[in-house]
Amino acid sequence: MEKLLNILMRGILGTIAMYFINSTLHKMGLSLGVGINAVTVLTSGILGFPGLLALYGIGIYRLL
Repeated sequence: MEKLLNILMRGILGTIAMYFINSTLHKMGLSLGVGINAVTVLTSGILGFPGLLALYGIGIYRLL
């Protein structure tokens, strides 16, 4: 039960972080925004901060 709650909390915090990062990037004129959907929420929930960095790393790779 504790692991499930931990994944849930990381998913929620990751979603909030994605929202603010996407907003900041949009204001800077960058179209790197990572979509907020079930896959990205699960990625940030299971992997935590490294998962969030991986999502944006994939976005940067797509820009190249």
